[in-house]
Amino acid sequence: MEPHEFKLTEEGIKAVLPPLEAEIMEHMWRVKVATAGQVYEYMKEKHPDIRRSTISILMNRLCERGLLKRSVEKGRGGMRYVYSITTTREEFEEKVVKSILDALMTNFREATYAYLSKIKK
Repeated sequence: MEPHEFKLTEEGIKAVLPPLEAEIMEHMWRVKVATAGQVYEYMKEKHPDIRRSTISILMNRLCERGLLKRSVEKGRGGMRYVYSITTTREEFEEKVVKSILDALMTNFREATYAYLSKIKK
């Protein structure tokens, strides 16, 4: 997953993902595997007006971004998608930091080196 946009005013993964997608990923990192229905049940507590179809769409977008994968499982009433994480939170954060630093080095090499040289552990 390569962040296409970095929002300086947002915290955590909301800086690189839309807010609802970020909430879904936070939940998925906790539970590891879930159906869209299970995620919907979790999300509707915080967002009472959210629709089940919205969760499915967002989870499919997260699959397209490579953060989730889905498999088909037989369940009561037919087939259903089961979603699972493809990367840990730590791996995701590392990719985001690398991507941002690579972009800074490409576009602002001297300023990036100068700033990083001033940082102390």
